Amino acid sequence: MITRHIISLSLIALLLTACVGSSPTEPSSTPVPLPATSPPSPTAALLLPEVDFSSLSGEIKIDGSSTVFPITERVALAFNELSPQVTIRLGVSGTGGGFSRFCAGETDISNASRPIKQSEMETCTANGITFVELPVAFDGLSVVVHPQNDWAQCLTVAELKRMWSPEAETVITRWNQIRADWPDAPLHLYGAGIDSGTYDYFTSATVGQEGVSRRDYTASEDDYLLAQDVAGDRFGLGFFGYAYYAEYADQLRAVAIDNGNGCVAPSIETISNGQYQPLARPIFIYVRADRLAQAEVRTFVDLYLQNGSLFATQALYVPLPSTAYELALRRVERRRTGSIFSGGSQVGLSIEQLLQLEDR
Repeated sequence: MITRHIISLSLIALLLTACVGSSPTEPSSTPVPLPATSPPSPTAALLLPEVDFSSLSGEIKIDGSSTVFPITERVALAFNELSPQVTIRLGVSGTGGGFSRFCAGETDISNASRPIKQSEMETCTANGITFVELPVAFDGLSVVVHPQNDWAQCLTVAELKRMWSPEAETVITRWNQIRADWPDAPLHLYGAGIDSGTYDYFTSATVGQEGVSRRDYTASEDDYLLAQDVAGDRFGLGFFGYAYYAEYADQLRAVAIDNGNGCVAPSIETISNGQYQPLARPIFIYVRADRLAQAEVRTFVDLYLQNGSLFATQALYVPLPSTAYELALRRVERRRTGSIFSGGSQVGLSIEQLLQLEDR
């Protein structure tokens, strides 16, 4: 099980926005539970940048995706042990909320579960913010149900669209409306809020248009809350990042997805080899180019990328090949700004295709 942490003194976790309601609303703050046990030293077996960590000071402000949060949190824990005099403020306001703060110049690093949108890039440009885009892992959005749900073993993409399209609002409300032989029981839906990159990606992959879906579902920017909601609802169905499913695997069941080539359940193997489509995706951090001149920010990013595979694995995500992290480090060294994507979610992208884009 992943243990969530509050880091006192030098690392201050500011969980800025998470909401739960019958429809997406403005996010509100959510506390993080204290760890049940003391974790092992996060700096064991790490590759360290050639920097005097004791000389570092200042503050690093990070916000954004709840999906990327577990990886960045591990980096922050390790960095805090190495350089406790640096204050790290780590928030979770969703990918969209994170980019809003990032492009307004309020944060140094933005966690993102999708590439930056064109409109967000324009806001950054208008505010004089240039950035370096860095993929850090691969994720497989997991569709989950309660373990007592013994009927929804596999769903087609068309069935997901029937559930989540705008036309389904107040109309598709029972399980037997998806398949006639399924129970005549209420269908309760749980998913990411509209500020989430997970919401953007899921709607693009299933409904066919980013940011468009029914609104009569329980929404939250906090994937932990969504996992707990579905774990307590026999008739619930939700979606969130693979790491959160893996943490709650004893309380949830993942639904296999049929994209036209048979039913495939999310796993490290199926996400890594490209079989789990169309819900596999890269996840990112974005770093302000000017902040890389600050030793504490540059060192944090170098620590992140030099140990990207380890941090991703610890967070239960799929690490990228070592080549990808090397290319990302080169991007940082050269201050290569901008995005390699056309803007927004990139549905169906494989790790191999990501590498080809990175190496251009």
